[in-house]
Amino acid sequence: MRNFCVRARIKYIDQIDITEKRILIRVDFNVPLDENRKVADDTRIQRSLPTIKYALDNNAKIILMSHLDSPKGKFKPELTLLPAAEHLSKIIGQEVVMAPDCIGPEVEKLVSEMQPKDILLLENLRFHSEEEKGDKDFGSKLAGLADVYIDDAFGVAHRSHASNVTIVDFFQKFGGGFLMRDEIEYFRKVIGNPERPVIAIIGGAKVSGKLNFLENLIRKVDKIIIGGGMAFTFLKAQGCDVGESLVEDDLIETARRIIDEGRKEKKLYLPVDCVAADKFHPQAATKITPVQKIPSGWMGLDIGPATEKLFSEVLNDAKTIVWNGPMGVFEMDAFSAGTRAMVKMVAESPALTIVGGGDTDVAIHKWNATDKISYISTGGGAFIEILEGRPLPSIKALDQNSRKTNG
Repeated sequence: MRNFCVRARIKYIDQIDITEKRILIRVDFNVPLDENRKVADDTRIQRSLPTIKYALDNNAKIILMSHLDSPKGKFKPELTLLPAAEHLSKIIGQEVVMAPDCIGPEVEKLVSEMQPKDILLLENLRFHSEEEKGDKDFGSKLAGLADVYIDDAFGVAHRSHASNVTIVDFFQKFGGGFLMRDEIEYFRKVIGNPERPVIAIIGGAKVSGKLNFLENLIRKVDKIIIGGGMAFTFLKAQGCDVGESLVEDDLIETARRIIDEGRKEKKLYLPVDCVAADKFHPQAATKITPVQKIPSGWMGLDIGPATEKLFSEVLNDAKTIVWNGPMGVFEMDAFSAGTRAMVKMVAESPALTIVGGGDTDVAIHKWNATDKISYISTGGGAFIEILEGRPLPSIKALDQNSRKTNG
């Protein structure tokens, strides 16, 4: 399962002289906020702390930058990063100054006044449309704020944006943070020389977002489990009448091709029963039914107990497990049992376990299994693309510039 990230040559923050330097760190503070505009889940902020604390220990002047949601290049006060600054201040025990913007004279003045160990958080990068366009001038302006650049935002590693790709060209000293290092090293364990059997668990709603992912995995892993809403496209491709279950009819032939590929080596496993409902609603009438016998007008919203048993047997001899996507609509209690059972199976497995994707991460936290998973990736799209075998733009930028700088 070798790919670009296995071969990438990247320096990390502890291999770079940052003492008393202005260090610009691309973090991923794209965190959920509650109704009071407070941070509702600080996982991504917590995961940035080792890199930030290392910079503090080296008396660096720390400039953090991130995006929040998708303001489409316009200032939206409800998408300010101020809540992240306030939250980081509390957990790190010192003031985090919030900049009024991410570029411009006011920001440059704040940076010029910084002392060693000061922390400045730039305002939402995506308030500028140039960020997502990968604009060179915008990247240059960001780079002008600092002496050293560190990318610690794996969650956007699959995006070719100014703050994680274009910007690298303007630095002589650059590298990855500790979060980026951990992400790459764990994926190297999976795609470099994994301990086998390697079993992939793929769930979620749609096949379309994971098509290349599935087609690559089916050739690389030893077994693949498919659950969640996407399973019904595959079941329909096998001739099952799946009622009103979610199906992407334009991908039926593709699903059939993947099924045929998986059958060659008996490595593809689909649900055999499901929790069906008469409507998509928390209080819907439900019944457990074989996937071939979903009542007309009903829909499958979770895997059933027989499928849980089947999937448990499939995972029994796993040495490496990769999981992306829930087994059902676990946000509704009536359809949460399958995902809860999968959390338990993966958490109790002695295998190396790597979990990625926002919904999967939420499920792991919901059922208190975070300390039983080998590694929880901060990437959703990046998680999928790295396992597809695609070079991630931000990692490629660090690698290529490192080779140019070091010969």
